[in-house]
Amino acid sequence: MTATEELIASAEAHSAHNYHPLPLVVASAQGAWMTDVEGRRYLDMLAGYSALNFGHGNPRLIDAAKRQLDRVTLTSRAFHHDRFAEFCARLAELCGKEMVLPMNTGAEAVETAVKTARKWGYRVKGVPDGRARIVVARDNFHGRTTTVVSFSTDPEARADYGPYTPGFDIVPYGDLAALREAVTDDTVAVLLEPIQGEAGVLVPPPGYLSGVRELTRDRNVLFVADEIQSGLGRTGRTFACEHEGVVPDVYLLGKALGGGVVPVSAVVADTGVLGVFRPGEHGSTFGGNPLACAVGLEVVAMLESGEFQQRATELGDHLHAELNLLVGTGKVTGVRGRGLWAGVDVDPAHGTGREISEKLLDRGVLVKDTHGSTIRIAPPLVISKEDLDWGLDQLRAVLG
Repeated sequence: MTATEELIASAEAHSAHNYHPLPLVVASAQGAWMTDVEGRRYLDMLAGYSALNFGHGNPRLIDAAKRQLDRVTLTSRAFHHDRFAEFCARLAELCGKEMVLPMNTGAEAVETAVKTARKWGYRVKGVPDGRARIVVARDNFHGRTTTVVSFSTDPEARADYGPYTPGFDIVPYGDLAALREAVTDDTVAVLLEPIQGEAGVLVPPPGYLSGVRELTRDRNVLFVADEIQSGLGRTGRTFACEHEGVVPDVYLLGKALGGGVVPVSAVVADTGVLGVFRPGEHGSTFGGNPLACAVGLEVVAMLESGEFQQRATELGDHLHAELNLLVGTGKVTGVRGRGLWAGVDVDPAHGTGREISEKLLDRGVLVKDTHGSTIRIAPPLVISKEDLDWGLDQLRAVLG
């Protein structure tokens, strides 16, 4: 057995199944490249589902983490620490909001948003106790907690986890008329991904997000934008909502906020929303810990320069131009996305998304499949144009 086979066999023997990883074992990584235990190099065109927007081992982020490791890494929220206030203030400023509630994982941010919206509904909007409802979109992906899968429409994410949490209304993504019909006086929030990532990088029709903003404002409902995958530079803007000039009531952030170093997430909103929490009503031992704040502060500083948003715009335009040349050739049936983020529908005659991903793996390129014959491409924003073109060459070769 090779070292790769031995390590995968050991993992299979001692870990429960959740993901279905590609058959490689990574030993090191830098920038847009990873190296496995056999010494083979791979171009990472997935970037940890956008957690690695700034690449593997980004020197600025690693230095920030190292400096903090020598000082203090955890206090719990029982005490204050000297990085917390600055992190919250700087992140709030980046978002154009007033308050930040730090958590750890993206799913925790979504759970916190659900609690926030309900509490706001009862205390501010005046919805009768126990009647708050949240409207969500079909084919969403917001995490895998019990509450979150209660409003999933993906059988793999939802099956066998009932009884499910009530209080959610599901409408088709991109359908303003259906959303308008679903909103009632008991609706406290509309929770949406500005671009649906897991569903295949689905971009809503023009005017949809601005229509959601107008509707929620008119009906006194919170617009909660899950920017955990789409935010922090991925689409060429700091937030994907900016493509329609929309500012939601609540941003949900994660993945890239931790710089690929530590898990960091946050709910960001104004005082009129997050101010509904009183001491003891919500919390997290690790949420907003010193190490997370140190790394998150450096992420905010990197985004403030606009450099990474500009890279995602320019390289993203190139990526989509090249991918769209494949549409109608009998190889690719559709391409969607924004910035350095694309969903590519491969003609099923060439294989499933999993099979295409495995063929690309053999050629040294890492992508991941979703929903049949769709693959997702989302390289780190630090990728060079030369490396991006090489990866696209491998895709063309695989498709024949």
